[in-house]
Amino acid sequence: MLIRYIATRKSWILLFVGLLGLTDSLIFFEQGLSVEFISLLYLNTLYVILFLVFFLWRYKKETKYAAAISRLQEIMASDWMESLPEPDNKLDGIMNDVLREAFYQFKRKLSHFKEAQLIENDFTASWIHEVKTPLTAMKLILDACPSDPDLRRIESEWLRIHLLIDRHLYMTRLSALESDYVLERISIQRLVVEEIRELAPWCMEKNLAVSIEGEDAMVITDRKWCRFILRQLLTNAIKYSPSDKAITFLTTMTEKENVILDLIDEGPGIQPHDLPRIFDKGFTGENGRIHNAATGLGLYLAQTVAGKIGVTLHVLPGQPQGTTMRITFTDPNGFETVRRGQEENITL
Repeated sequence: MLIRYIATRKSWILLFVGLLGLTDSLIFFEQGLSVEFISLLYLNTLYVILFLVFFLWRYKKETKYAAAISRLQEIMASDWMESLPEPDNKLDGIMNDVLREAFYQFKRKLSHFKEAQLIENDFTASWIHEVKTPLTAMKLILDACPSDPDLRRIESEWLRIHLLIDRHLYMTRLSALESDYVLERISIQRLVVEEIRELAPWCMEKNLAVSIEGEDAMVITDRKWCRFILRQLLTNAIKYSPSDKAITFLTTMTEKENVILDLIDEGPGIQPHDLPRIFDKGFTGENGRIHNAATGLGLYLAQTVAGKIGVTLHVLPGQPQGTTMRITFTDPNGFETVRRGQEENITL
């Protein structure tokens, strides 16, 4: 801070040095004045000391507000305006007024943006619910004719539409996930079976064999959001797997009693250079460019939800063929541990 202040006050220093030099020159060259060198040195020393005292006093006074702003920047919080220091002079008052006006303008714009986003989300959710009505009617018609091969092909396309709409509905709810979160101890293989049944028409269309291996295990998680993660992973596995291949769910238990669920497919796999970016929003990768239907949202949403509900999601690297997506469930649930800690701190 001192070095910056000195840099901004170079004109003061140059003016002082110039005036001191001019005074010494007049005394030295003025024939009517006779001043000894020691007296001249004493006078210069006195001036320098007085200037340093004045400079340090102005430094402390003029940088007090800026220093407080700098400390506030390091611990910036949502209510930083309440911690804004009071200005000591008119110049600092101008800066204070500018900061407050910028804050209030930002809050107004943010409020307008949130309001518009809320209206858009409500409209989207309403539209999705309206669309689900004819989709449900179509599903009843399809289920009424299980032996019609043409309707079975239509059912697979219906399933794709249903999945897209369902994913979009979850996207609108994602920001409020914490308020729509219920932990329960449930069977992980039961959740897998529910998702396999949901996507069975698509699996049958591609003649994919889906199996569950390993011993069943109980996990602590949110049923709805965990199923959403499984749906995104299984959808990707079905989409990228060639026909007549197999998809396997494998459950294992670690020494720390954490449950691991692996989803293994026999598709083309993920290129090594794509691995660091597969969970990025909108990233489709080399395989996604081949499949024009890829949006780059499935894995991004799955990873986002996984982080919010306290499970770990990653892909196993170094596989010559196929892809293994791994979900790790901890006991106790990581999200619930953090949330309880926050609630205890608020109570205290």
